[in-house]
Amino acid sequence: MVKSNQYFSAVRTGIRRAVLPMALAASFSLPAHAQGAGSLQLHSLIVEQAKGDMLAFYTHRDGQVWIKNGQLDPAAHSLLKLVQTAEFDGLDPSALGATELANAISLAEQNASPANLANAELLLSRTLATYAAAISNTGNNSMFYEHDVLKPVEPAAHTVLDAAAAAPSLEDYVSHIQWMHPLYGELRQKLMAQPDAASMMLPARASLNRVRALPAPPWPRHVVIDIASARLFMYEGGQVVDSMKVVVGKVDTQTPIMAGYIRYATLNPYWNVPANLVQKTISKNVLAQGINYLRTRGYEVISEFGPNAQVLDPTSVNWQAIRDGSVEQPVRQKPSAANAMGKVKYEFPNPMGIYLHDTPDKKLMLESARQFSNGCVRLEDAARFGRWLFQGSMPTVGASPEQRVDLAEPVPIYMTYLTIQPNGGGLAVGSDPYARDSADAPQLARLP
Repeated sequence: MVKSNQYFSAVRTGIRRAVLPMALAASFSLPAHAQGAGSLQLHSLIVEQAKGDMLAFYTHRDGQVWIKNGQLDPAAHSLLKLVQTAEFDGLDPSALGATELANAISLAEQNASPANLANAELLLSRTLATYAAAISNTGNNSMFYEHDVLKPVEPAAHTVLDAAAAAPSLEDYVSHIQWMHPLYGELRQKLMAQPDAASMMLPARASLNRVRALPAPPWPRHVVIDIASARLFMYEGGQVVDSMKVVVGKVDTQTPIMAGYIRYATLNPYWNVPANLVQKTISKNVLAQGINYLRTRGYEVISEFGPNAQVLDPTSVNWQAIRDGSVEQPVRQKPSAANAMGKVKYEFPNPMGIYLHDTPDKKLMLESARQFSNGCVRLEDAARFGRWLFQGSMPTVGASPEQRVDLAEPVPIYMTYLTIQPNGGGLAVGSDPYARDSADAPQLARLP
């Protein structure tokens, strides 16, 4: 990816090339018959002035992006507002040429001469391309991706401008930042509308920086989990169609920021008990209550996790050594109403061993802060989520454990961490349970 200082060097160069000195702009005028030729003559002037990416773009098209019926489209002011408030994106408005852009727009509106319009058209296009590339840069993000295809793609200038020119509404394309994940545009718009937005600068920069790691979805369906607010969102066609509460990892067993593909459901799952719980809880209770503690709770001592596991005699195990931490022993819980996995888990294979699952412990969903798990994500309504995943009814199978049911198509899932959230017509600053905003504050405070 191109680094931020390269973006701003490019835009400064573009500004120098695109903004005509006032004397030159004033001295250039088309004869009356040429002005009557309208858009064709204006386009020739634009191509004459264009350089680099802008020359390549305008040479191969017949019209303009920003000029409609001899006037600037209202989207010009939407782009200007984004650039003027670019500190929310962690960018420097002056490096993006905010003042030069404002002057060019004002001049074209006061005097819609071909020279002024051509100057504004070129500067708007170059600024949009530079701004789009800058906020698509995920170089400062900590998202783990199961596969590169899940990553955002930094758009080339012609890609952004082609999409802008083809958009049914240029105003919507720009103001809703439609080359990004829809959550970015929603947060960004509401920040600009907040009267006290300056007080949200740190969480705004932190959250927007993390949303950059979510691509503008080419797929019709995907899942976003916000770890900070412990909530899951189901997206279709760029819109949230359902959401639910979840329980995520404790501070010392944090749910990671990551992306993957939900590929299958496991019905009647075993719960593979984490080693630290075997040591701290299970071994302690076995030593105090005897082997019957395991039987009454459905625990099995096994040789290993996975399909090759063999059930072992629990009396053959040195529980004191497990309690002391000198020996690790795999233990699982059989499927039952009390099983910590509930009736189903949804798997997106990853090296961290994270997955989504049902839970019998629904009372935790009533808590406002829901950081209670060992890293995996417990679902408020696993059956409803399953119906959405499978686009209909959840599969029904027999009672045997660990039955895998593949999805017809994998569904992308993004797990992020946002401390500002849409709240009605505005935004709310939420909690920072893992103190990630605080840890990132020095880096986020620096503009490129």
